Amino acid sequence: QVQLVESGGGLVQAGGSLRLSCAASGRTFSSYVMGWFRQAPGKEREFVAAITRSGGNKYYADSVKGRFTISRDNAKNTVYLQMNSLKPEDSALYYCAAGGDLAIPFKKYDYWGQGTQVTVSS
Repeated sequence: QVQLVESGGGLVQAGGSLRLSCAASGRTFSSYVMGWFRQAPGKEREFVAAITRSGGNKYYADSVKGRFTISRDNAKNTVYLQMNSLKPEDSALYYCAAGGDLAIPFKKYDYWGQGTQVTVSS
């Protein structure tokens, strides 16, 4: 049981950067695998990045690898997504998610935030 709240979205020019944050409730934050997903209008929700419980392993979609970095601070109950070299095709509503053992192998998450909008202009 966890509640997630994303922040940090906004409008940025192509080539720019944004840092998204996801604040989680509860004392069991470190027990969750955390992920980021995004959804653009008319498109399916897609996986962006994931990080394991202690932050030792990170996973990225091919479309963002080398440009985005996921990290977490368990002491602050927060997960971050640093987005660099942004492209117009990165524009989407970005969601934070928390999951368990099914998160990494199956991209199945149990809890979701409300989303934060990222818009990249050309």
